Amino acid sequence: MHGDTMAQGYESAEPQHHTTAARDRIPWIQLIAYGMGGFVPIALFNSVGQLSGLILNVGLGISAILVGVSQMVPRFWDAITDPIMGHISDNTRGRWGRRRPYIFIGGLAVSVSFVMMWSVPRDWEAMDQFWYFLCMSLVFYTAVTVFEIPHGALGMEMTDDYHERTRLFSAKSFIGNVGAIATPWFYAMANWDIFMGEGGDEVDGMRRVAYVAAVMVLIPAFACAFLCKERHQEQVLRQDRESLLTSLKHTGSNRTFLILVGIVFSTVMGFNVVNGFANYIAVFYLFQGDGKVASSLLGLNGTLWGLTSVVAVFPLVYISKRFGKSKTMTTAIVFMASAQLLKIVCYNPSYPYLTLVPTVLLSAGMLMFFTLASAMVADVCDEDELNSGTRSEGSYYAVFWWFMKMGMAVAYLVAGLLLEFTGFDQNIEVQTERTLLLMRVFEIGLPIGLCVFSLMLVRKYPLNEARAYEIKSKLDERRAARNAGMADAEG
Repeated sequence: MHGDTMAQGYESAEPQHHTTAARDRIPWIQLIAYGMGGFVPIALFNSVGQLSGLILNVGLGISAILVGVSQMVPRFWDAITDPIMGHISDNTRGRWGRRRPYIFIGGLAVSVSFVMMWSVPRDWEAMDQFWYFLCMSLVFYTAVTVFEIPHGALGMEMTDDYHERTRLFSAKSFIGNVGAIATPWFYAMANWDIFMGEGGDEVDGMRRVAYVAAVMVLIPAFACAFLCKERHQEQVLRQDRESLLTSLKHTGSNRTFLILVGIVFSTVMGFNVVNGFANYIAVFYLFQGDGKVASSLLGLNGTLWGLTSVVAVFPLVYISKRFGKSKTMTTAIVFMASAQLLKIVCYNPSYPYLTLVPTVLLSAGMLMFFTLASAMVADVCDEDELNSGTRSEGSYYAVFWWFMKMGMAVAYLVAGLLLEFTGFDQNIEVQTERTLLLMRVFEIGLPIGLCVFSLMLVRKYPLNEARAYEIKSKLDERRAARNAGMADAEG
C-alpha cells in the first residue's frame, strides 16, 4: 500500500497511483461484450424521454401534462421494480449465475416492448392513446429493469480493481454511445418518406423506426449474456439469502453510498426537469415552428453528442487514473454547468448551429459523470463487503437507480407543469415571446443551480484511491484466509 490515510472529501494534491494486477484485468472479449450491453440504458432508454414530447404532444396532440404523467408514472413503477430486481438477482443461485439469465430475458423483452410502445392506434381518442402509451411504457421500463439491474451489478463484480472498474464502465459508455449516435436520428428518420409511407407523418414513421431499434437491442444483449463471466461465484453460493426489507435497510444506511446518491440525484434532477425543453427551443425558437427543418439540427446535435461521448471515454480513463475519481467527477460537473451557461449566447435564431458548441461540453461532462458514478458504486460495494462480509451489488445498483428514477419521475411531472406555465400551445407554430423566454430561462438555469449543489457534495465523498486499495488489500487477505481454511477442512 502507498498509504492508509482515509480521504477527507477529495483526492490528495499529489496522489499515489497503483498498477492493476494481471488477475484483475478483464479480457478484451468480455470488455467488449459487456460494453455492448450499454446500448439499452444509454441509447434506447434515453431516447424515450427525448421522443415522447415530439411524438405524443406535437404529433398526436396529447397535452403536455399528460405526456409528463406518461413519463413520470413508469419512473415511480421503477421505484418498485428496481429494488425487487436487485434483490432477486442477488439471491439467485444457479449454474448460469446471478446476472446472465436476466440479461438474456430482459434483452428480448426490451426489444418487443419498444415496438409495442410506439404502435399507438391513430384512430383512438387522445385519452385512450395516452392510456395505451402509458401501459406499454410500463411494460418497456419493466423489461429495461430486468435487463439493466443485473447488467449493472455484473459490471461491479467483474473486477476488484479501482482503475479497472473505470475502464470497464468506460467500455460500456464507449460502445453504448456508438449505438447512441443513431438514436437521436430516430425523430429525423420518422420524418423520412421511407418510414412515414404515403400520406403518413412522424407518428407513423416512428412506429416503423421502432423495428430498427428492436434489432439493435438483440445482438448486444445476447453477446453480454453469453460471453461475460461472473466473479466470486463460490463465495456467493455460500452467502446467506436475506429479505428484501433487510437488504434495503442495509443499503440505505451506508453513509458513503448516500453521499454518492446525493451527488448524482441533484444533477439528474437539474437536467431531467428540462430534458425535453431543448427540443422545443430548437423547433419553436430557432426554427419558428418548422419541425421538419429542426429535426435535422436535432439529429446532428444528437450525432455530435454521441461522437463526443465516444471520444471523451479516452481522456476520462486517463484523467481518472491521474487525478482520481472525485476530481474527475468535479471536472465533469463543471463541464456540464459551463455548457448551460454557453447556451445564453448559443441559442441564437440567426445562427442555430451554435448549439453544437454546448452540446460538446455537455456530452463530455455527462459521459464522465455517469461512467464514474457506476464505477464509484462498485467501490462502495467493496467497502460494504469489508464491513458486512456480503456482496450485494444488485441491491446497491438497484437502490442507486431507484433514487435516480424517483428524481426522473418527479422531474418529468415538473417538466410538464413548467411547460404549461410557459404558456406553450402545441396547436400553433409561432409561440409568444414570453413562452420562448421562459423556456430558455428554465432550460439553462435549473441545471446550473443543482450542479453547484452537487459540487458541494463531491467534497464530502470519502473513498479515494488510497482508501479503495486499502479496502481491496484487506478483502484479498480475508478471502485468502477463508480459502486456506476451507482447504484445510477438506484435507
